[in-house]
Amino acid sequence: MDLMELLKGQLGSGLMDQLSNQIGGDKQQTETATNGILSTLIGALSQNVTKPGGADALAGALDRDHDGSILNDISGFLGGNTQTQNPSTTNGAGILSHILGDKLGGAAQMISQISGLNGDQTGSLMTTLAPIVLGVLGQAKQQNGLDANGIAGLLGNTTQTQSGSNPFMGMVSQFLDQNHDGNVMDDIVNMGMKFFSK
Repeated sequence: MDLMELLKGQLGSGLMDQLSNQIGGDKQQTETATNGILSTLIGALSQNVTKPGGADALAGALDRDHDGSILNDISGFLGGNTQTQNPSTTNGAGILSHILGDKLGGAAQMISQISGLNGDQTGSLMTTLAPIVLGVLGQAKQQNGLDANGIAGLLGNTTQTQSGSNPFMGMVSQFLDQNHDGNVMDDIVNMGMKFFSK
């Protein structure tokens, strides 16, 4: 099971049109940024669950706030028409802050530079996609009866599988591991530009 493929299955072409219209971006740029955001969130989650207590904390959050019900009407959620009893389910800004912490600003900058979207567009897209990522993860947890170790395994396998076929995942790993010296960011941006200008 590959979390990225599950996410792509949820975000079809029609939803990409809706997302690009919503942020006022070009569809190709929105697709590139979406790939970058999904890769970044999966990469960061997969690192977080290797920390002490990380997998249990994520499993608890999924049980409490992310049962996958957001996926019942993604178009409605994107249009702001979905009412949820639990505000944490759709709190994209809170989810991003929790998953990325002090790397959030750098991640947004990296995705903007690679995709060509401006900072506001990228931020809006990240906030929108974060609850969908956890919704897909929560649904996979429920449907497959995954415990904390099972979730960590799913994230680790996805990161490993995607590293071979998705250039973004390798960049994300470098970015998440960097010590804020700025050099890796330059490398990442150059790699991104080369890949996406093919």
